[in-house]
Formats: sequence, C-alpha cells, structure tokens
Amino acid sequence: MKMVIALIKPFKLDDVRRALADIGCAGMTVSEARGFGRQKGHTELYRGAEYTVDFLPKIRVELAVADDMLERVIETITEHAHTGNIGDGKVFVWNLTHCTRIRTGETGQQAL
Repeated sequence: MKMVIALIKPFKLDDVRRALADIGCAGMTVSEARGFGRQKGHTELYRGAEYTVDFLPKIRVELAVADDMLERVIETITEHAHTGNIGDGKVFVWNLTHCTRIRTGETGQQAL
C-alpha cells in the first residue's frame, strides 16, 4: 500500500476528484493548505496599497492506494491538475505499512 499526497491548485480539485473516482478510488481526504515553491508568491493591490502574498492557497489531497493502483493514480492526478503554469503542484508517495478500517476491523488492502 502507498500513501499519495498531492498539492494542487484549488480550482483543479473538482477535475481531479472526478477523474480519481472514474478510475476507482473509493475515497480521499482534502484539506486547504498554503505555501510556495519556485513561484515565491506575488504582489497584489488592495485599496491602493501594494502588499506581498508569500503563501499561496493550495489544496492537499491524500489517498491511500493499493500498490497496483499507484501509477494510474499518479498519472490521473498529474493529467487533471496540469495547467502548464508555475505552481501546478507536486505529488508525493511513501509506503503505508498498516491500515485498519475502524467500523469493521478490516486491515491491510481490504481496509482501503
């Protein structure tokens, strides 16, 4: 099993969610995040005053997936979150050693 964390632009969330559901991902956790990478933020004008926005809004999508689904999940996220502009995001993957479904007590891949 693998844990996949994707940081994407907020307006791409619905596209990514729909595409992941289409390939059979049963669930995900989504949270708001703020950060910056190479884009280093930007400046905005508010009521005549210019100020710097250092941390830009992102969406953090977390999925626990079976090993055989990993490549399809990464490809799907990459394809549907892509805009071609700086700040499209990143996908991180690491090993998931244990999973338990609280309601049924199922463990391992059956709990996913």
